[in-house]
Amino acid sequence: MAGDLPEYYFRVRENGAFVFRVDTENRQRRIEMEQIATVNIRKSEIKPQGERALTDADTAAITEWMEERLKLVEYRDIDDILRAVDYLNTTTHWVQSKATDDQLEQVTDSLLLAMHDLRSVLVRKKADRLLKGE
Repeated sequence: MAGDLPEYYFRVRENGAFVFRVDTENRQRRIEMEQIATVNIRKSEIKPQGERALTDADTAAITEWMEERLKLVEYRDIDDILRAVDYLNTTTHWVQSKATDDQLEQVTDSLLLAMHDLRSVLVRKKADRLLKGE
């Protein structure tokens, strides 16, 4: 197992990760992880842990992880929105075919306000994009 482990481990957190160097080359043959940096992907920051100086290899591995993580987060954002579209379609079918009057009373105002808010923002953003294209 130890031979299959990566050199770095990234403990993901909301806006980045804690970066650990993985060490299996010790006398006890145990896995040791030493924190070497903290990463903030929103600010593109890499902060070495304590007084540590990161090597070029450390920085390259962290930068590569940050690029891949940003791509993954962007993909997940779009996937979440597309799932929301599917969920809206499912909700429409539920309203049309299954919902009782009491159930509709519970959700109608919230749904209408959320949809109005979304529509307003989408129309404004579309208009902005069209104006930029002129």
